[in-house]
Amino acid sequence: MSTSSKPNRLAKEKSPYLLQHAYNPVNWFPWSDEAFEIAKRDNKPIFLSIGYSTCHWCHVMERESFEDEEVAEVLNRDYISIKVDREERPDVDHIYMSICETMTGHGGWPLTILMTPDQKPFFAGTYLPKEQKFGRVGLLDLLSKVGIRWKEQPDELMELSEQVLTEHERQDLLAGYRGELDEQCLNKAFHEYSHTFDHEYGGFGEAPKFPSSHNLSFLLRYAQHTGNQKALEMVEKTLDAMSRGGIYDHVGMGFSRYSVDEKWLVPHFEKMLYDNALLAITYTEAWQVTGKRLYRQITEQIFTYIARDMTDAGGAFYSAEDADSEGEEGRFYVWSDSEIKTVLGDEDAAFFNDLYGITLYGNFEGHNIPNLIDINLEAYANKHDLTEPELEQRVSELRAKLFTAREQRVHPQKDDKILTSWNGLMIAALAKAGQAFGDTRYTEQARKAETFLWNHLRREDGRLLARHRDGQAAYPGYVDDYAFYVWGLIELYQATFDVQYLRRALTLNQDMIDLFWDEERDGLFFTGSDSEQLISRPKEIYDGAIPSGNSIAAHNFVRLARLTGETRLEDYAAKQFKAFGGMVAHYPSGYSALLSALLYATGKTKEIVIVGQRDDPQTAQFVQVVQAGFRPDMVVVLKDKGQPEIAEIAPYIHDYDLVNGKPAVYVCEHFACQAPVTHLDDFKALLDRME
Repeated sequence: MSTSSKPNRLAKEKSPYLLQHAYNPVNWFPWSDEAFEIAKRDNKPIFLSIGYSTCHWCHVMERESFEDEEVAEVLNRDYISIKVDREERPDVDHIYMSICETMTGHGGWPLTILMTPDQKPFFAGTYLPKEQKFGRVGLLDLLSKVGIRWKEQPDELMELSEQVLTEHERQDLLAGYRGELDEQCLNKAFHEYSHTFDHEYGGFGEAPKFPSSHNLSFLLRYAQHTGNQKALEMVEKTLDAMSRGGIYDHVGMGFSRYSVDEKWLVPHFEKMLYDNALLAITYTEAWQVTGKRLYRQITEQIFTYIARDMTDAGGAFYSAEDADSEGEEGRFYVWSDSEIKTVLGDEDAAFFNDLYGITLYGNFEGHNIPNLIDINLEAYANKHDLTEPELEQRVSELRAKLFTAREQRVHPQKDDKILTSWNGLMIAALAKAGQAFGDTRYTEQARKAETFLWNHLRREDGRLLARHRDGQAAYPGYVDDYAFYVWGLIELYQATFDVQYLRRALTLNQDMIDLFWDEERDGLFFTGSDSEQLISRPKEIYDGAIPSGNSIAAHNFVRLARLTGETRLEDYAAKQFKAFGGMVAHYPSGYSALLSALLYATGKTKEIVIVGQRDDPQTAQFVQVVQAGFRPDMVVVLKDKGQPEIAEIAPYIHDYDLVNGKPAVYVCEHFACQAPVTHLDDFKALLDRME
């Protein structure tokens, strides 16, 4: 293994992932016109490697192959090698990951593609060891054989690449077949979740288990819509189990990417911004539904972790923390029995270890992952003659000592690039929690992050950009950037009633329509009409680790329509439901965020207009009542004489006014409006009748 003393072209990039490979002996190119022009000039195939900075198996493949002189010699001689950060270029990643899944039946990172100089692939795979191992093809053997074949029989590989591309295009067409979405589809999704639900440990399916919090958010809405308590029980069981498991960092807070086992004990240790944002949203909503204190605690602890470890000086949020440190996955997070005794002393260590499942032999490769999976906290408190608040206080003090000790370890690498899309999700999470908890700290964090995006991630012409790092913003924004940012802006307006956020949401939403809408077949493309033209221009609708831009945009369209009275925006959502309906109806549980949008669009939505000054105590009481409860079918507009422009944005509120000089609330439900109310109790009673 070696690294070159001379940097390759990646040394000039901003991506932490590309910079990790800047001293490989491989002659890497970033994705660029230069790379493809040289490949065409020299008649060489492309070796495309896609990954991200906190990907464990990407690190393994680098150590085994990309730092290896023998592999580098073959790549540099026979190929043009291109490195792509999937988080900077999700457009490139989306296309080739889709092709990999079509060719092999599975996908993942690192993604390994061999293709022609005109970007048409003929081989796809994921992690490849240097030499053949455990039935996996060896990278060196593959490169050597393909290199010879390219020189001797290039037409065969060219023909294969055309066949692959034809099948990819066919799959894209199949993915967009039209149909109607209705109540039956919602019920089918619920039954699919019920069928795969793990009644013992929560979550869905077998290991590995992913949080997929938007599935849980859909089930919360389905439970409210239908009164089906089983949907709520599945949510609570899963949220409880995740918060007890090792997927949650009990010392430093925040959630890891996923659990490799069914109990949520052993995580894949990387922490992603988007997971923590989406989970904060779901825990906040679950608190609104149940009033369960644990859910608010977990939400607030997520935000503590984000503020402490994942926030830029300008207020925006970093992308991820690595699973590995000192070359080992999870080393930063695990403990030995003796380490805890050293930090806490024998008595406190015995108390902590008994509670958190710490043993001499360990629960993970000879080490320990702190967890509460097998603990009844009430019984444990009684066993030690403590009240639950006293237990909580003692545990908090012990965890703080362990955290201080852990801070002295070598930290995992942090991917400190700022992504517009993922920041939009965290802004939405903070603003939603600020509303629900009545805590302005979270609202202010959201405001600060939004200001950073608005000031640093737009071009002078207003075009949204996807990534900021080291003082530089780059890459025309994707549909996720627009949709998720607009979601954050809507939540910020609902939290603050500052009309600038609603204006910005409407502006970016219209820009998204102009750049991404498919006028022929409806729906939103992943890339804008002004973006680099790749071998295809797909649409994403599947709600996987992250909800799709189409799903969130559909929800935004309807919410903005209800906020402003601009009903044409609802038409876009209706067209999305029809454009993707056939595909969604086939397997609805794979499209939970879109189904949440459908529930909102077709349910008995409520529009509330509060007339009064924001700082008036009675107005504030009206606002607090609305914001505290779980009301995903509601939008709220504040008509404050200090912001007269709201009546320009939402002209339907023009004639709404104070009643006898007092703040008043106007409530409309399902296209029918009630008489205004001026007393808090009357407002509460009106809301209760509608629920």
